[in-house]
Amino acid sequence: ELQDEGSSLARDLAARYLAFLWYAFDSGTGRFRNVLSYERNWNDRKPSEDAATRALWALGIVLGRSRNEGLRGPAGILFDRALRSTLDATSPRAWAFTLLAVQEYMRRFAGDRDVQNARETLANRLLDHFRRVSTPDWPWYEDVLSYDNAMLPHAMLICGRGMKDRPEMFEAGLRSLDWLARLQRPDGGHFVPVGSNGFYRRGGTRARFDQQPIEAQSMISACLEAHRLTGDARWHKEAVVAFDWFMGRNDLKLPLHDAATGGCRDGLHQDRVNQNQGAESTLAFLLSLVEMRLA
Repeated sequence: ELQDEGSSLARDLAARYLAFLWYAFDSGTGRFRNVLSYERNWNDRKPSEDAATRALWALGIVLGRSRNEGLRGPAGILFDRALRSTLDATSPRAWAFTLLAVQEYMRRFAGDRDVQNARETLANRLLDHFRRVSTPDWPWYEDVLSYDNAMLPHAMLICGRGMKDRPEMFEAGLRSLDWLARLQRPDGGHFVPVGSNGFYRRGGTRARFDQQPIEAQSMISACLEAHRLTGDARWHKEAVVAFDWFMGRNDLKLPLHDAATGGCRDGLHQDRVNQNQGAESTLAFLLSLVEMRLA
């Protein structure tokens, strides 16, 4: 369960963030809006499936781990309303975020049949993608490695173990994560995530830069899950290697974590560190730090 919830700062921040999610929720679409102007107008042309399902993931963690009834009540209402729209999502990453959200939710509410059915539907969709796309030399879910890649095998791993008689899901998750881990550690060295300036399309040339903190965070989380589920120490080592990327074991030998501010720089360019410290990057580092300490 979540620790340190008793501090006044933690309670205040959690309530504030949950209130923001209420404000961001669009009851018409069943999704969370993502782009808020300084004038407090929502400027989303089309609701982001990733943003909506990441918000659902946060709600799932509250419901599965928090002991604060004042948070769990409104979080449960939002979770129920937002989960329905995820079944219409077309992005494999949105399916993966939802599956992680469901995993957290079911820590406390394992008997919820509607949530079980949603998990079954989305897990099967992701597995079907893997069956259609994967080959011996490209064991993946899409024809391109783009962003937040490790989320996909992570979702397959937890569903393969969490659902009855689904060893194929677990094997798909482990196989794809193994391939991704080897790909992102050229010659067995430091962590080198797929770059965002072109990504890596099957049959094409892999982009080395820009390297994004979210890639290290998702890899850490997936590898620690693989370690918990298999007991194989190799996966803990892979998580450590990915975490060290934040601290300077990377192509430029420069840290992304800023000890002075507690934040995280936005990534590695080919010749320098991006000095901006955005929310996504800082959260990626902090989530990674928490997971490594818990492990």
